[in-house]
Amino acid sequence: MASSTRGREATITSDAVASGEPQPKDHVLHFPLQDEERVLMICHRHWLFLWPRIVVMGGVALVPVIGIGIGLAVADADGGRTAQIYWIASLLYLGYWAVRMFLNWYRYNNDIWVITNQRIIDSTKTNPFSLKMSTADLVNIQDMTLERSGVLRTLFNFGDVICQTAADVQEFSIRGVPRPQEVQLLVDRERDRERGKTR
Repeated sequence: MASSTRGREATITSDAVASGEPQPKDHVLHFPLQDEERVLMICHRHWLFLWPRIVVMGGVALVPVIGIGIGLAVADADGGRTAQIYWIASLLYLGYWAVRMFLNWYRYNNDIWVITNQRIIDSTKTNPFSLKMSTADLVNIQDMTLERSGVLRTLFNFGDVICQTAADVQEFSIRGVPRPQEVQLLVDRERDRERGKTR
């Protein structure tokens, strides 16, 4: 099907919400939508896949810098050339970890699953210069499995929705998504609706 939006990015508006949770009004997709295609839900991994790692990275970045700074102050070596070397090395070290934390946030923010009224799109950008995208038409989805095991997944209500398709890529997974029951229900409902249109 030819796309009427090809050559420009699609922006999600608030009327695309189907899960009850407000979606970002200005979330820009990395791909065009097809004719009469509407975004129903945008899924990210649960925040547990982002913030604990950010906190750990922040600790790894700050603890050595603070520890060495305190050590130099106690040894009364926090002046002169030693201090200059310490501050230059600290800035380079903190800059390295700041870049790593930014890229970790960027990967999380741009690792999305988009559910439309026609297909599921898995779009991943690990950095500003890469894009990996795969799609599955709703009519090709045969079976769906919901997996949620473990204490954390149960307490915070996130899990995986695995779709078996009739296409070349037979397994299409939405992993670590909050409220997986709602995602499965939405995909199931839209799949049945699309199949009803083709009959």
